[in-house]
Amino acid sequence: MNPLINEVWDQVTGSWRFRWLALAVAAALALAGWVAVFSLEDRYEAGASVFVDPRTALKPALQGLTTEQDIDAELSFVRQSLLAGPSLQRIANQGGLLPAAATDQQRQALLAGMRARIDISANSANGHEEDRNTVGNIYHIAYQDRDRARSLRVVGILLDTLVNETLGGKREGSENAQQFLESQIADYEKRLRLAEDRLAAFKSKHLGLMPQEQGGYFAELQKESDAVATVKTKLAEAESRRATLLRQLHGDVALTAAAGGQGGGAGSKGALDTQSRIEEAESRLDDLLSKFTEKHPDVVATRATLEALKRRRAQELQGVRDGDPAAVAASRASTNPVYQSVQLHLNEVDVEIADLNIERAQHEAKVADLRRYLDSAPQVEAEYAQLNRDYDVNKAQYTALLASLQKARLGERAVSAGSVRFEVVQPPAAPYGPVWPRRKLFLAMTLLAALAAGTVLAYGLNYLFPVVDSSGSIARIIGVPILGEVSAAFPERERRAFRRDLLRISMATTCFLAAFAVAVILSQAGYRLSIAALKHLVNA
Repeated sequence: MNPLINEVWDQVTGSWRFRWLALAVAAALALAGWVAVFSLEDRYEAGASVFVDPRTALKPALQGLTTEQDIDAELSFVRQSLLAGPSLQRIANQGGLLPAAATDQQRQALLAGMRARIDISANSANGHEEDRNTVGNIYHIAYQDRDRARSLRVVGILLDTLVNETLGGKREGSENAQQFLESQIADYEKRLRLAEDRLAAFKSKHLGLMPQEQGGYFAELQKESDAVATVKTKLAEAESRRATLLRQLHGDVALTAAAGGQGGGAGSKGALDTQSRIEEAESRLDDLLSKFTEKHPDVVATRATLEALKRRRAQELQGVRDGDPAAVAASRASTNPVYQSVQLHLNEVDVEIADLNIERAQHEAKVADLRRYLDSAPQVEAEYAQLNRDYDVNKAQYTALLASLQKARLGERAVSAGSVRFEVVQPPAAPYGPVWPRRKLFLAMTLLAALAAGTVLAYGLNYLFPVVDSSGSIARIIGVPILGEVSAAFPERERRAFRRDLLRISMATTCFLAAFAVAVILSQAGYRLSIAALKHLVNA
């Protein structure tokens, strides 16, 4: 046989010597444990469920118009506050759990026990936690108590408190938010008025140095300098055109007009008379030369007259070329359409040049004025920008606070109109049987623990007081092989004694198990040993 099996069998047979002691100890421990199990107080558990739906028909209509309040956060706050001291004490008083004559220490201990027996949990309505904000939550409330009716009463109080304080908390939170916003609005209104007053006083003090819409001081200076350069460019172009027109008016155009002018009225004098006389003199000279020689007195006189007329004509043309008004009038060039057109353009250019000179003077004066404030204007501009920035910040904050106040007020009215729906899924209910302790399980565990304790006791006694009850044990101890062993002298007598002993241990074990069965039946019937009865039994 396997040596390990032999050794185990030797331990079992050695421990069998203490079977009665082990059975007695196991029975005593089991009975003590069963008494303790039956003395445990019963606890009844009441529960209720409520469905919280934040997605009512009113919710989409108010999207973006009201201040969004996190209903889950509000419910979580209420859940935590329900387990806090003041709320829990109020619930305990309403549920009849606090005796009137309880001391502070007893009250704290009772509230701590009550807090441990309250369970408030939340689950998504469709089982998916990621959809909690869209499909709503189901809140489960459970409470355990020795009295079933009291557990139902406490759960009902918790359910009402959860619903009412959540709605009341939303209303209270909205009211607190409105009060805070109103105080902040009043504060920012004062700031805005002060900023407006400072800005108005600054503008009055530094009138003329304020930045324009087009830019600040340096931008305005650059703009005026660019305007001066632009006007100078235009002026140069206008003067160039004027010079060109003058050259045309005193040049070929004037000469052509003077040469091609036609006689006017009867009293007209000037270039046309001179030219006619030159032509008459030339015609007469031709006639005289056809009759006389060059030395004829009439020919000489006529030629001298013709030369004088030509010199006079040359002087008149030179006067027109020089722009002499008398010469122009005498030559009647001003009546020529070409001359008149050039003169008209020249007049227009003169007007344009005069306007550009005025405009240049104005821009140069503005540049001079701006340069006088070169040292002070940037500082004024910086202060003005700072005042504007303060004003804009206060105005933006004031406007935002007004919008938030309107949203908070609308949100409060939405809560009253039912933007969040509470629906009781399961009203407070409790089974008629206790949920704790699980006596049958505890009784079985006590039985197993008692048997294990008896077994350990028998093995320990065998370890402390070992015996040699087989040839194998002797061989292991002395290290010498055993060649043979002498059997019992009266084996039949020993077998009868073993059967009697086995019968007695079996009967004892049967009684032990029968006691366990009776304990299970009593636990099934709801039997419980009260602490007072147990004390009375111990005292007796």
